[in-house]
Amino acid sequence: MSVPHARALRNRLVEGPGSLGERLRTARWERLAGFFPNLAGLSVVDLGGTPDMWQRAPVRPRHVHVVNLAPPPAGLPDWITAQTADVTEPAVAAGLGRYDLAFSNATIEHVGGYRDRRRFAAAVEALAPLHWVQTPYRYFPVEPHFVAPGFQFLPLAARARLVRRWPLTHSKVGSPQEAMDAVIGVELLGRAEMRHLFPGSTLLSERVLGVTKSLIAVRPERGPAAPAASRD
Repeated sequence: MSVPHARALRNRLVEGPGSLGERLRTARWERLAGFFPNLAGLSVVDLGGTPDMWQRAPVRPRHVHVVNLAPPPAGLPDWITAQTADVTEPAVAAGLGRYDLAFSNATIEHVGGYRDRRRFAAAVEALAPLHWVQTPYRYFPVEPHFVAPGFQFLPLAARARLVRRWPLTHSKVGSPQEAMDAVIGVELLGRAEMRHLFPGSTLLSERVLGVTKSLIAVRPERGPAAPAASRD
């Protein structure tokens, strides 16, 4: 498959307007608004997200503070602030203050090993009384970052070899070292680990054709407007 054809296919599946990924993101925003009906009045700390995502969101919180390893863009609106930092560092998390809602979308699977995931979860708990932490489900048949069926179940060396040739990756991987870095940098989580990391949360599923694609650990607002949430 040529590079332009691979990019077009990835856009249709994951990234482009009208893609499956875009439809799932729209549904996720609607679900978020259901659990946090007062989102427009909340201060939000986003761990691992981007200002652009919030600028395109259907609901604008009172304030959003984005924490990411990547430098933020210039010219942000006054209701968004951004910080280049690693929230798994305890000193960073301790210095962030308190917010109404800790939000994270597809980040916890990238932070490192189990110890770093524990630190990430501890930061979520410490930063806000409410939270929403989404992550792709390990046992969905297609690995979402590389858009490859069963990719996450292959041996590490096989994943590193395949990613150098697989046409549907987000970014082209060059050297064997870059390939190994790319595959080691993603550790998908299952239900047991998410429940262990967020024991006081409700664990939700996002499904495609009845199959769980993502998991969400949520501690919602209480009140009649919030939907009933049961563990599944």
